[in-house]
Amino acid sequence: MPTENLQKNTVISIDTPSLRNALGSFATGVTVITALGIKGQKVGMTANSFSSVSLDPALVLWSIGRDSNCFDDFIAAKAFAIHMLTSDQQELSNRFARTGSDRFAGLDCPEGVMGIPLLPHSSACFQCTIEHQYDGGDHVILVGKVVEFTDNGHNPLIFHRGNYASLQGA
Repeated sequence: MPTENLQKNTVISIDTPSLRNALGSFATGVTVITALGIKGQKVGMTANSFSSVSLDPALVLWSIGRDSNCFDDFIAAKAFAIHMLTSDQQELSNRFARTGSDRFAGLDCPEGVMGIPLLPHSSACFQCTIEHQYDGGDHVILVGKVVEFTDNGHNPLIFHRGNYASLQGA
């Protein structure tokens, strides 16, 4: 339906599980986002909502669900790091997707910009300061200004239709 035919107050009913399944048909890379929490503790979570925004200035974005257990920590953070996981880091992705455990247990995480924890062995890592936060419905979109980055050139961990995948022929 053309957008000019939609009225401002039109309510559209969408089958949420079907929408989620359709959105899952878009293959994405898998990232772990880290920051320092409100009390100075390390916080991190798995996310596949990463996107580049601009090269000049260097901006990237990701989004966090309002129901995330570390939502308040990320919203209050002044900086964060986005780690693009490698094809052999499925366990790390699962670790940071779980709740109720110390996600950083046994990991040697050097400090990055503003003390944010950096995970070892990522394919690429973008250290960012918060540039903007935008309302995104049941999520908040966080835009970060890239202040440092590394690119190790490894094959990425991919997520497609609810499962991990790999590049063919890689």
